Amino acid sequence: MTQDSREKRLDSVLNMNRRSFMKTAAAGAATTAVAGMVELKTAKEAKAFAYEPYPRDDQLTTVVTSCAHNCGSRHMLVAHKQGDVIVRLSTDDGRFQKNGAFGKDTDEEPQLRACLRGRSYRSRLYSPERLLYPMMRVGERGEGKFKRVSWDEALNFVASKMLAIKQQYGPQALLDQSYAGASYGVLHKSDQIEGLLGRFLGMFGCRTNSWSVPSYQGTTTSSRWTYGTIEDGNEDDAFAHSKLIIMWGWNPAYTFHGGNTFYYMRKAKQNGCKFVVIDPQYTDSASAYDAWWIPINPNTDAAMMAGMAHYIFDNNLHDQEFIDKFTQGMDEGTMPEWAKNSPNGTENFKDYILGKYDGTPKTPEWAAEVCGVSAEDIKKLAHMYATTKPAALKASWAPGRNAYGEQYNRMAAALQAMTGNIGILGGCAEGVGKGWHAEAVAYPYDQYANVWYASIKSDRWAHIVLNYPNVSREEAGLWPRNDQLDGVVPNIRGIFWQGSDWFNQLTNINKEIQAIKKLDLVVCMDSTITPSGLFADVLLPVATHFERHDAALPWYKGHYYIHRPKVIEPLGESRTDMQIFTELAYRIGDLNPQGYGMFGKTYNPKANRDYWINPDPVDESYLSDWWHNKVMHHQHVDMSWEEFKQRGVYKFTFDKPHVAFREQIENGKPFQTASGKIEILSSELAKISDWKRTRYGYHVPSIPKWIEPWEWLNSPKTKDFPYHMISPHPRWRTHSIFHNIPWLRETYEQEITINAADARKLDIKNGDIVEAWNDRGKVVMPAYVTERCMPGVVVLHEGAWLDVDENGVDRSGNPDFLTLDEPSPAGAFAYNTVLCNIKKSDLTHRPGWDKLATARSHVFRRDL
Repeated sequence: MTQDSREKRLDSVLNMNRRSFMKTAAAGAATTAVAGMVELKTAKEAKAFAYEPYPRDDQLTTVVTSCAHNCGSRHMLVAHKQGDVIVRLSTDDGRFQKNGAFGKDTDEEPQLRACLRGRSYRSRLYSPERLLYPMMRVGERGEGKFKRVSWDEALNFVASKMLAIKQQYGPQALLDQSYAGASYGVLHKSDQIEGLLGRFLGMFGCRTNSWSVPSYQGTTTSSRWTYGTIEDGNEDDAFAHSKLIIMWGWNPAYTFHGGNTFYYMRKAKQNGCKFVVIDPQYTDSASAYDAWWIPINPNTDAAMMAGMAHYIFDNNLHDQEFIDKFTQGMDEGTMPEWAKNSPNGTENFKDYILGKYDGTPKTPEWAAEVCGVSAEDIKKLAHMYATTKPAALKASWAPGRNAYGEQYNRMAAALQAMTGNIGILGGCAEGVGKGWHAEAVAYPYDQYANVWYASIKSDRWAHIVLNYPNVSREEAGLWPRNDQLDGVVPNIRGIFWQGSDWFNQLTNINKEIQAIKKLDLVVCMDSTITPSGLFADVLLPVATHFERHDAALPWYKGHYYIHRPKVIEPLGESRTDMQIFTELAYRIGDLNPQGYGMFGKTYNPKANRDYWINPDPVDESYLSDWWHNKVMHHQHVDMSWEEFKQRGVYKFTFDKPHVAFREQIENGKPFQTASGKIEILSSELAKISDWKRTRYGYHVPSIPKWIEPWEWLNSPKTKDFPYHMISPHPRWRTHSIFHNIPWLRETYEQEITINAADARKLDIKNGDIVEAWNDRGKVVMPAYVTERCMPGVVVLHEGAWLDVDENGVDRSGNPDFLTLDEPSPAGAFAYNTVLCNIKKSDLTHRPGWDKLATARSHVFRRDL
């Protein structure tokens, strides 16, 4: 063929119409390669696709369910399945609830639309890291070498080890590290306080509990001191009535505090609400609401709030009538008589702010030197907040995840109270932010609901293991008891992880790696192989929420229930949490019938031994009883259980927006505190004389105060570690969950955010591999250079799956290799109290398990 004829042939191929080309190309006609060209011969019309066509909706079965994680919402997922395979996930479109129709979406019954994480769940369900069979370790802890074993072998091993550990080391030797990460529902529930594991170990008679919650312990402690409850949140529709919303450390574009937060805040914006963001970085939420961004030095929020309080008092902008009627300890006139003789409670908040006690008035100028915000901006914000009614100061959890984080939340509560913005529509008392709350317990929890024989601060377990028996009760954060175990520091010999990846999420991971090697038993129960699982002795595969029957509750906000049927059969040999604990209880009874003969039946009274084979009728019975006896009876729900299962969702409507403490302010109902008032002076703290005999361990001031953290930008430590690292929640993970999802990782990379001026000094450009380090560890990741982060601060999102080299360096950028496990008195985790240094690096960076050539799953699939 000549060059001219080849060009004509090429032209005819390139210009043939699409229909002719598809007929020709798909038929699989014989082709001949000549001079680099492919010659096409006459073809028949295509009769088949090269791959299975994507099924149409009318070929699929549609099932309503929900997410199951601690993301802040638990929205609806709609599974579209063919046979026993989920081929697509969609979300709420309005048609499923009672009187629903396609497109229905109202203020009273908004659609419960899933976020990008939930919509990606099919990739997690069928991921290469899915744990399908019981596995037992054959290599060193952390090496990731396991062999597949039978359920008999795995459960008998765990049962025998539990009995041996309890006999040798006593009732405190097994540590419960469950959490609501991967197993949260009405029936199948992993939770520190009222979960399946806690009940199981409590009934077994060997359990050390963890009382501090990593996300918000400083906040929950503060809310209970101040209001007597953590139910201090409005439902999100109340935001639509605010005239000013101050988002303090809050980025609702990334982290939800309710199912439809963004929707109602958009309504507030349309109604003329002004927005302010106080945060070291300019967030997507600040951009979305055109907010006034006030960058602040990390860990100095309480100082800035104190400066605002001084301006409000000094200019007589406080609501004295509200203060006199509803607060204790705000000023001298609200001090109780007993405080005069209390060991820790003679100070009032106003006189502290004005400098009466220490000679230092907490003026805006004083605060500016601490927090890096100009005095003029502090005054301007204080004036806006005190004079705009109603105004919502939303004090989010992130600034409380600091050393002495409880003081930030208590200071915020003082501002909310002194301006009279509590208990009114459009105002806000939120610390924890829990709104309307549904009763969650489906199965008999009254007995052994939360039995423990020691309760420690969660981030202290490694310190206890490494230093036992030379550990004081205050170092451990021991909760007091009224028996012979009071003050007895536990000798921890085993750990159970259920629905949690705590090894990857707690502070000072290198210290945890040292401690885990000293234990006798580590059990990991999860649906996915996680970083924690790498360090386990036994991996037990747990069915996901698509593979078991349950019901979903809203998170801390939202008024709805979602039915969770068994959408597909459990993959591999996975079992539900309830099945595993029930059978394990029976196995312990088999090994020790004299002591535990009735353990299995007592743990799961509706079930027999065949629950292991067929749990469905028992689960149905528990859930049906819960719906009829608790939901319908106590909450006056008129939808039957059968109709609920058919529709998939029940949405509540309220006569008026739910506002925390409305009854107290409007009708005089007492607050749930000792005084019946908002306790700016805490009755509990004011009366403590021996701090070592409390769970706090160390002195906590009875009124809100600024306390200098152990690491911050004004610290002498900045000579060696000049950058303050914060580790907020990412949009593309829920803590560490979803980190291995390729769809999400293609969109968001684990990077360290650096201010452009700092990067210029360090000769760092976008995409450069850098290392960040301090005296606790070192991490490697790419750099993201921007003006959206204040100078001196770096941002590294939490939750990246660790990948440790032989020198203890994390190659995937997990910030908890740099965090400190120092005890903050009220239990606040100091995730954001971190100084570090950074530089360009030649160290190896491994971007994530999903991006390796074969993923890490090959470690768990080989025949050993």
